[in-house]
Amino acid sequence: MTDKIYEYRDEHNWFIAKASFANLFGSFGDNNREQEIYQIGQLFDQLITGNYEDDNFNQCVNIEVIKLQSEFALFQFACDILNELNNRQFKVLQHQGTILVTEGDKLLLVHLPKEGVATSDFFGYDKGMASIGDTILIATKNEGKTKEFRKIFEKLGIAVENLNDYPDLPDVEETGMTFEANARLKAETIAKLTGKMVLADDSGLKVDALGGLPGVWSARFSGPDATDDKNNAKLLHELQMVFEQKDRSAQFHCCLVVASPDKESLVVEADWPGYIAVQPQGENGFGYDPLFLVGESGRTAAQLSPEEKNTMSHRGLAVRKLMEVFPSWLNTL
Repeated sequence: MTDKIYEYRDEHNWFIAKASFANLFGSFGDNNREQEIYQIGQLFDQLITGNYEDDNFNQCVNIEVIKLQSEFALFQFACDILNELNNRQFKVLQHQGTILVTEGDKLLLVHLPKEGVATSDFFGYDKGMASIGDTILIATKNEGKTKEFRKIFEKLGIAVENLNDYPDLPDVEETGMTFEANARLKAETIAKLTGKMVLADDSGLKVDALGGLPGVWSARFSGPDATDDKNNAKLLHELQMVFEQKDRSAQFHCCLVVASPDKESLVVEADWPGYIAVQPQGENGFGYDPLFLVGESGRTAAQLSPEEKNTMSHRGLAVRKLMEVFPSWLNTL
């Protein structure tokens, strides 16, 4: 049996675990939910149990809960460990307030809230069993961006759609004067039209010497027929009399908004600081990447690999912030 110690910790949840002969869930710090946590451990005996007399017994997990807000996070943590220990393929989903554990095409466990759920909500009589599983609609037609968000939300048991799945939806005009206003406009309008949970983002470049421009006009900075090359050329023109790098400071900004028809929208924002170069450099990326010097590195965003960019960019940081708060937001009324 492995001696490895496992840990999961975020702002609202903290779990520590190790392999065990039985599925034992206890509360180290959250005494108010001790019985509930113990019962969740008993549920996992339906998935896997140990056998003291068999050298090839299925390894179970012993988890101590220090902080708990999201039961989904606890289920995901436990299943991830059991998958690793026993080469299983457990998957955790959320649906209409319940938590489901599946493996392949089999539904193995259903965990209900104390107050239960309406059968019509759970089974979706009007749509059939195909309606099972919560989804989030990404307010984009970009399949590349959708693919990245799908990887993220899959870990939360949530399926991802994009606007290509809703061809009859009207375009939402980005008339806001701030990044948040534009992201809210897209997310909340589409959520109202579809009844879906919707994620929208608005991003752009803020240059300090230009008073924050191009800002929300980043994509159309050079006019109605703007292209990346035209936008970069205009930016260099606007800064042609600004010679010192320290005076050419800038930030890429990203705002993410998740909206649902029945709750207050969730908003996260992040900045990526840097400077504007005097000429384009690099072949990767898009938009202003060839002009954006990353911090004091001397390299532009267009000289970074996609992996490097994702670890430090405004969008990457905003997504990580979103994942910190999204599970608790999802479980609020």
